[in-house]
Amino acid sequence: MARLVMKFGGTSVADIERIGVVARHVKREIDAGHEVAVVVSAMSGRTDQLVAWCREASMLHDAREYDAVIASGEQVTAGLLAIVLEGIGINARSWQGWQLPILTSNVHGSARILDINGAELIKRFRERKEVAVVTGFQGINKETGRITTLGRGGSDTSAVAVAAAIQADRCDIYTDVDGVYTTDPRVVPRAQRLEKVSFEEMLELASLGAKVLQVRSVELGMVHKVRIFVRSSFERPEDIDPHGTPPGTLICDEEDIVEQQVVTGIAFSKDEAQIAVRHVPDKPGIAAAIFGPLADASVNVDMIVQNVSSDGATTDLTFTVPASEYQRSIDVLGKAKSAIGFARLDGATDVAKISVIGIGMRSHAGVAAQAFKALASRNINIRAITTSEIKFSVLIDAAYTELAVRTLHSLYGLDK
Repeated sequence: MARLVMKFGGTSVADIERIGVVARHVKREIDAGHEVAVVVSAMSGRTDQLVAWCREASMLHDAREYDAVIASGEQVTAGLLAIVLEGIGINARSWQGWQLPILTSNVHGSARILDINGAELIKRFRERKEVAVVTGFQGINKETGRITTLGRGGSDTSAVAVAAAIQADRCDIYTDVDGVYTTDPRVVPRAQRLEKVSFEEMLELASLGAKVLQVRSVELGMVHKVRIFVRSSFERPEDIDPHGTPPGTLICDEEDIVEQQVVTGIAFSKDEAQIAVRHVPDKPGIAAAIFGPLADASVNVDMIVQNVSSDGATTDLTFTVPASEYQRSIDVLGKAKSAIGFARLDGATDVAKISVIGIGMRSHAGVAAQAFKALASRNINIRAITTSEIKFSVLIDAAYTELAVRTLHSLYGLDK
């Protein structure tokens, strides 16, 4: 017998028929003798509708009331699934975030989970054989007593946090794909599903463009040692052996992976913009003068390149920001011009970041050099480069994104 958390996203609970399929997935695990908690998202499209209603009511709405409205989507799903489970003979109860409780910070719209009390769920597993159906994406702030939400994709984070709180053996993330792939199969049809990925690699993949899991859910899994299994919700529940290993990707500790490839996957993001601050004084404190105001404006800066000063007097600093923050970043820097002392600002929004990830890089030299040579052979110019212990990223013209991804995917043998 195992204790499982099963998480189902919006497409998996899109309507009553799909909720019925979810109930059959749960029944399969219960019949196998497992203890189960289910974490659900709002039905597909429901959160977007609730957000639109908030904006229609008032563009300058109160963030606390916004959370109260959009948290209702998960409440509906949890109640409906509990009803369907009861209808097929499974003892179940729905739980809202505040009822466990899931305690969070007070940052409405993007709160962080501080603590979850899983004692009552564990007690009910043992005494009542009861399935807990928990609303994802939400919690409560202890000081204010107000409902909070965790940001888009927050149900993944809820699921991993619940798994940690009840000491689950595994957290199964059911989604519309059957695992984590070496890259986006829509760009590279020969992309391969990975059987296992380390937490560190998945953290890089998620933060650098892969859309399978929310970054914070992977962080939680790594901190609390929660094994996460990404699998498809569109397989027939009756065709799956609950005692076997269905198709999917296990995200686990590095030590659980017997043979590690040099490169695990290729991620990419077109949501990038490049800003170059030209002819700034080459002196101590200038980087702080540039990036301090951006940090105060909550702009996330990524790749940073500083040119070598040729005259010892001025230099250039180039960096990337999310494309959605490009104009705001330009405005922030413009207001700080007198403090920074730059001659001009140059920028581009037609850029993409390509990232190569793999724990095997720690023990293999020349991995990045191979990529630079391969991209050069395709006449793809590299605008900027950043590296870390298990990944490197290059900034290129967006028009070459797919060509670059396919080239690197083949270069490292990921097609096989």
